[in-house]
Amino acid sequence: MKQLITLTALSTFMITASSQVNAQIQYPNTPKIEHIDEYHGVKVSDPYHWLEDDRSAETAAWVKEENKVTFDYLSKIPYRQQFKDRLEKVFNYPKYSAPSRKGEYFYFYKNDGLQNQAVLYRQKGLDGVPEEIIDPNKLSTDGTTRLTLFRLSKNGKYAICGLSKAGSDWQEFQVMEMSGKKMLADKLEWVKVSGAAWQGDGFYYSRYPQPEKGKELSSKNENHQVFFHKIGTTQAEDELIFEDAANPQRFNQVGTTEDEKYAILVISDRGKGKDGNAVFFKEKGQKSFTPIISEVSNSRFRVIDNVGDKFLIETNDKAPNSKVLLFDPKNPDLTNWKVVIPEKPEPLENVGTAGGKLFISYLKDVSTRVYLYDINGKLEKEVKLPAIGTSTGFDGEKDDKFVFYSFTSFTFPPTIYRYEIATGKSVVFRQPEVAFKPTDFETKQVFYTSKDGTKVPMFLVYKKGIRLDGSNPTLLYGYGGFNISLLPNFSATLLPLIEQGAIFAQTNLRGGAEYGEKWHEQGMKLKKQNVFDDFIAAGEYLIAEKYTSKERLAIRGGSNGGLLVGAVMNQRPDLFKVAIPQVGVMDMLRFHKFTIGWNWIADYGSSDNAEEFKALYAYSPLHNLKEGVNYPATLITTADHDDRVVPAHSFKYAATLQEKYKGKNPVLIRIDTNSGHGASNTAKNIELLADIYSFMFYNMNITPKF
Repeated sequence: MKQLITLTALSTFMITASSQVNAQIQYPNTPKIEHIDEYHGVKVSDPYHWLEDDRSAETAAWVKEENKVTFDYLSKIPYRQQFKDRLEKVFNYPKYSAPSRKGEYFYFYKNDGLQNQAVLYRQKGLDGVPEEIIDPNKLSTDGTTRLTLFRLSKNGKYAICGLSKAGSDWQEFQVMEMSGKKMLADKLEWVKVSGAAWQGDGFYYSRYPQPEKGKELSSKNENHQVFFHKIGTTQAEDELIFEDAANPQRFNQVGTTEDEKYAILVISDRGKGKDGNAVFFKEKGQKSFTPIISEVSNSRFRVIDNVGDKFLIETNDKAPNSKVLLFDPKNPDLTNWKVVIPEKPEPLENVGTAGGKLFISYLKDVSTRVYLYDINGKLEKEVKLPAIGTSTGFDGEKDDKFVFYSFTSFTFPPTIYRYEIATGKSVVFRQPEVAFKPTDFETKQVFYTSKDGTKVPMFLVYKKGIRLDGSNPTLLYGYGGFNISLLPNFSATLLPLIEQGAIFAQTNLRGGAEYGEKWHEQGMKLKKQNVFDDFIAAGEYLIAEKYTSKERLAIRGGSNGGLLVGAVMNQRPDLFKVAIPQVGVMDMLRFHKFTIGWNWIADYGSSDNAEEFKALYAYSPLHNLKEGVNYPATLITTADHDDRVVPAHSFKYAATLQEKYKGKNPVLIRIDTNSGHGASNTAKNIELLADIYSFMFYNMNITPKF
């Protein structure tokens, strides 16, 4: 049952300074309009509900005034520009992706240093001269158009190019003819949650029906459809391959095997709280799909490739750490599937194929281990990696003699290696030149104890020689959700922070995939509080071990990590001096009402379920803000084109916190323009980080030395 009061009171909306805030900062006076939602007999007030209309004139005026307050504050920080200058300097080095081969060409991305977007190149052979294929920087005046996908046809004649504007999750697909590097007339719109899979003279892709005009960013994404597009035709001529209008909140996607003999349909139903998927296949030329797994459950299945008329499949069904099975359509019952790679004590992270081999990556205490198997599951050798860290790549085609992979860690810039499949030898292919000395820094992995006794790993990165006297400024970063692992990765943008004597702490909370599906499940739905307990315990550990103190500890997280920061600063506001919740899911009762939000029910649960409502309501950042609490200095960040976690989450949270908090710490919201769920280009990312670091140091009363 819902009661909604219209916004007529806002027709002459004006923003004035609130007399209730401290004299240093005068926040906009955000009008409260009565709005009540009822959940299972509980009435919940939502007075800033009107801010959900992020395209209204009233919300636009509020955004303008909030940004004025925020940027006026940030502009007064004396070393803000120095942080920005230093970030630009350390980030200004060439960055390459690992190459991929198609015929005689090798394709790769390169960013010269401070380019807003990486540029796609190709070269003939390993020693050829690179030629530019697509430079996204030339596609918009502000550098916010991104190349989201580049998929070559089997013969290399055509490529599908995905483009996104201003940080939106919506994509537009175009087709490039590679010999002349010219875009064809083919243009596909309203693509989202989609790959692109070639089969012959066309490809499969997924899209939604065109949204209502003016509601492209706030559209409730439903009825995900799979189409086949034939080169040289219009989108209106595309063949509808699959849809399920009776289940509008399902994702439906089609891939193809390397030989393009089979199309693989994958269906997930996360809006109904199911974390797994169903899988179907059809041979080229057939009209209908045959089930491999006919019903969606909480088990995940991924077709790696076909072996003749059979399929290699990775799954966590009855194997929380995952395994690899062989499916024979002639004996489809799950009990008849052959085990190729059995489950191990370590979680399986990825399966790649190249040269007729399987490259299997595992995580051992949040560090990558890679092994080479033959196609029948026989272990041949371990890939010797340079150190403890993170490695990605190991993908190619069946006739490849070597593959590329990238290795990185917190103080090890991403280095690309060429791996000879026959000999097992790795050689450096490209190594970046970054203006820092790894020997000046130290990375340490520690294990601390959470509230219920669970041991949780955390990485600490800092300058060598720091003293454990509790005085070090520390930035604690976490995520804890959606089966996503936070792995050791190099980021030049951390250097300006660590150079100033700060410690960067990255904790591997439950809810992620660091220890397999069981680790994930311990941070889902009714067990979500475990994630917050883990994060709080991380802060307590850093203080107890005298790395830092309550006055020198900041917390930061984005998206699900923004929810984490919001929930934890409600539960333990005394533990942190600074909080940076970014693009956070702050309204846990209504998140599934916006755009793709229903997709998160599988991880969070839903307020439509009475038991899950009780758990969500207990930690929802928006609904647990209270008067009389001394909250940390808070910088909320979001963006006007975020159509994943819509900015209304942060808008309502900021308005409520500014209303309830009467202390001296600042409560600011920074709302970026022409960005989405993360900075949409390099310049915006550097500006955002400069503001975060400046805000952190300023509110710790620390003057950095540049």
